[in-house]
Amino acid sequence: MKSFPMFIRTTGRRVVIAGGGEQAAQKARLMLKTDATLVLLATTLEPELQALVAEGRARHQPGPIAPASFRGAAMVFVATGCPGMDAALHALAQQAGVPVNVVDQPALCDITTPSIVDRDPVVVAIGTEGTAPVLARAIKTRIEEQLDPRLGSFAALAGRLRDRVAARVPREARRAFWRWALLEAPWQSHKRGAEREAAQMLKDAIEQGGAVSASHGGQIALVGAGPGARDLLTLRAVERLQEADVIFYDRLVDPAVLELARRDAERVFVGKVVGATAWPQERINALIVAEALKGRRVVRLKSGDPAIFGRATEELDAARDAGIPIELVPGVTAVSGAAAAMGRSLTHRGETDTLILTTGQCRDGDAAPDWPQHARPGTALAFYMSVGHAAEITASLMNTGMPASLPVTIAVKVTQEGERFVDTTVGNLVKTLTCEGIRGCAVIMISWPKSVAAVAQAPLRLMA
Repeated sequence: MKSFPMFIRTTGRRVVIAGGGEQAAQKARLMLKTDATLVLLATTLEPELQALVAEGRARHQPGPIAPASFRGAAMVFVATGCPGMDAALHALAQQAGVPVNVVDQPALCDITTPSIVDRDPVVVAIGTEGTAPVLARAIKTRIEEQLDPRLGSFAALAGRLRDRVAARVPREARRAFWRWALLEAPWQSHKRGAEREAAQMLKDAIEQGGAVSASHGGQIALVGAGPGARDLLTLRAVERLQEADVIFYDRLVDPAVLELARRDAERVFVGKVVGATAWPQERINALIVAEALKGRRVVRLKSGDPAIFGRATEELDAARDAGIPIELVPGVTAVSGAAAAMGRSLTHRGETDTLILTTGQCRDGDAAPDWPQHARPGTALAFYMSVGHAAEITASLMNTGMPASLPVTIAVKVTQEGERFVDTTVGNLVKTLTCEGIRGCAVIMISWPKSVAAVAQAPLRLMA
C-alpha cells in the first residue's frame, strides 16, 4: 500500500469516533488537538470520554448507528475493540463516503494517523503506513528535540505580519526578508525569550521596506555543560552549541560535549591548567564581548550549571555593560549528577529536609565561608571546590558540634571517565582524600540526619 501525506481542514467540520472505550479515548486525545467538532458514537462511554462530554468538548450520540451518522464528517475513527463490530461500522462509513480509520486493522484503513510534533501552527506528521508505529514515535522524539518549543509562537507572529509585509515589502525583497526573519536575528531573539524585541525588530524592518542589515548584532550564551556526560546536556544547550560561531570552554568540559557543536565553529580553550598560567576572568570577559561585538554567536561553555559557582555574574555584567544580549542556559550541577549516578536522593523526608550548596574556594583575599552556620541536624551539605580546604572545613564543622562519625561521600569526576565514589566519615575525610589520591574535580557530600544529635563542643582533635 502506497500513500501520500495530506493535511485535512477540520474547521467547522465533525470528526466521528465510533466506540466508547480506551481505544476511542486515545483517538479523542489526538483529535482534541484540532478545532473539529468531536462526535462519539457509543452506547456507554468510559470516564475520560464522559468528562469530555460534560466539559462540552465532545458530543455523545448513544442511539443506533447508520450511514447518516457519518455522512459529511471530515473523517471517521472506528475503535470499538470488537473486530466484527469494527468491520460492520467500517462498511457503514464507506457507504457514507467518508475516509475511515479502523484501529489496529490496516487493511480497513483509508487513512492512518501519524505521530505528531505539534508547534501550533507548525505541525510535523510522521507516518509509516501503519507498519512501524514504534519507529514513527522514535522519529517524533528526535524531531521534538530539534524544534524549539517557541517555534509555534514565532510562526504565529510571522503569520500576523504577512499582510503588512505584502503591503510594505517589495515582492523581490520578500524572500530575503523572510529568510532573515525566520533564521537570523528576530528568531534568535524570540528563541531566547525576548519576544517583544523580536517583534519590534520585524516591525521596524517592515516599515523600512524589508531592508535588513547585512551585519547583525552578536549574542552570548552562558551554557551549562553538566558534570561530564554529554547526554545530560539540555536540548537548549545542544541547540546553542549547534548555532555557535565560537565556543569558549575550560578544562572541566568533556571533549565529547564539544563534538555536539557544528564542525566549523571556532573552539577556544580558556581554562586553568594546574601548573600553567591561568586565564584571568577579566580577559575571558573581554574576549567573549569582543567576539559578540563582531556580530558572532558566542557560547561560553561551563561545566555543571553556570549559575552555581560558575562566575556567571562577571560575564553577565560584562555583556550587559556592552549592550550585548546574553542568555543563561542551565545545566545539571555536579551534586545532582552524583546523586543520580549513585541512585540516591539528596534529601530524605523526615531526616534531611534542607540542602546546602557551598564552596571552599573564595575570591582572593576574602574570608572563608561560614560553613558552621549551615551545619545542623536535618541538613545535607554539598561542598564544591573544597578538596584543598578539607582540613579547615572539617575542623570548623566538628568544632560547632557536627559528629565526626557522620557519613561523607566524595564524588570524583562525576559522570566522566574515571568516575568513582568514596565513602568515609567527617573525622576521616582528610585522611581518606590523601590515601585515595583525590586532589580536585570532586564534590564532598555530608548528610546530617535529624535523628543524629549534635555533640557537645570539646577541644578538637582531628584524626590524622
